[in-house]
Amino acid sequence: MSQITPSLIARLDSSQADFSEKLASLLAFEANEDEAIDRVVAQILLDVKKRGDAAVLETTNRFDRLTAHSIAELEIPQAELHAALISLSPERRSALETAAQRVRSYHEIQKTECGSAGFSYAEADGTVLGQKVTPLDRVGIYVPGGKAAYPSSVLMNAIPAKVAGVKEIIMVVPTPDGVKNSLVLAAAAIAGVDRVFTVGGAQAVGALAYGTQTIPQVDKIVGPGNAYVAAAKRRVFGTVGIDMIAGPSEILVICDGTTDPDWVAMDLFSQAEHDELAQSILLCPDAAYLDAVSASIAKLIEAMPRQEIIRTSLANRGALIKVRDMQEACDIANNIAAEHLEISAENPQQWADQIRHAGAMFLGRYSSEALGDYCAGPNHVLPTSRTARFSSPLGVYDFQKRSSMIHVSQQGAQSLGKVAAELAYGEGLQAHARSAEYRLKLSPEICNE
Repeated sequence: MSQITPSLIARLDSSQADFSEKLASLLAFEANEDEAIDRVVAQILLDVKKRGDAAVLETTNRFDRLTAHSIAELEIPQAELHAALISLSPERRSALETAAQRVRSYHEIQKTECGSAGFSYAEADGTVLGQKVTPLDRVGIYVPGGKAAYPSSVLMNAIPAKVAGVKEIIMVVPTPDGVKNSLVLAAAAIAGVDRVFTVGGAQAVGALAYGTQTIPQVDKIVGPGNAYVAAAKRRVFGTVGIDMIAGPSEILVICDGTTDPDWVAMDLFSQAEHDELAQSILLCPDAAYLDAVSASIAKLIEAMPRQEIIRTSLANRGALIKVRDMQEACDIANNIAAEHLEISAENPQQWADQIRHAGAMFLGRYSSEALGDYCAGPNHVLPTSRTARFSSPLGVYDFQKRSSMIHVSQQGAQSLGKVAAELAYGEGLQAHARSAEYRLKLSPEICNE
């Protein structure tokens, strides 16, 4: 068994004079846009916009090594989705259905609690103001394919859209060499996805954004993808909405030293195994406990099938950080604004009350982040790269839009018209002012009638 080396994971101490600089360096991540990728994506999108199905078909056949003759051949019928569901083992189907039901239940409550019903109120003069909430008409979901298979992402993206009331969900998923993942197709059946196309990459994003002869244009595109997909989503934003441009996965653990160090080490691994750029950080006031977690990392890593990815992730972006106390840990956590934050401590709520910035918080030693990825219920699509300072998890609200409702009474127009006219004249917008004044009982036009 190999021993942990200083290069495997950094050890920092908040009392060090240069701690702030070291932490900033550790957190620094810029998704440097590869100019070559961006050029390729720009050309693909332009081609899809001009030629529709033909461009999507050619690009998909080339990149995924297919021989389809039409986009219609790349659409998976509902019967095949349900056949995939039936083909699952009872244990796996039960797990998928349980996860789906928990995700659905959570988002149904979210819909009720987050003001999805809209509101209105009447003022004394009879003017009625309010807000109408309506779902998007059509949403596109991008699901990674090939070696990666993420049925959980299907559930997390499609179910809140359905709960929000979206009329139609279009899913795109690449199938290199024609290989389809039955678990992904089964998840689509459970989540109620309406149409599925085995198309991926920038061409899939372009098809959803612009629409083709076969693939309908959507209002919003959600779901993770590779660098080409991310570049394409950036470029089509404005033509359609997007959820976010997600960076590498992150986990931050605040621990008071009372949790089994093996548990915490494995929690750090759970995100490090995603890819080499993932980030895993532990904050703890107990130096001896950090030593114990370090020993657990050395002990457990040898058994990890993805240990090389974990090693690279921990070496480049991981850290075990000694802090002064739990309050300082919370202060640092607010600076980091992590995607996933575990508070593995006695009475975790007292520390959760100190947190302002986190994508999702997991309270108590039994709340492993992995449960949130699959079946806890809240959405696992979360803000990364410190964007939790101003962003939220994907939710029902992302599949709805709000319209202001303004019904001004005749009496209300008298007072509001004078206010609006005065401000409009101040801005030099005479037509605005006159428009408001036309509704006044004593306007020149009325007096001359």
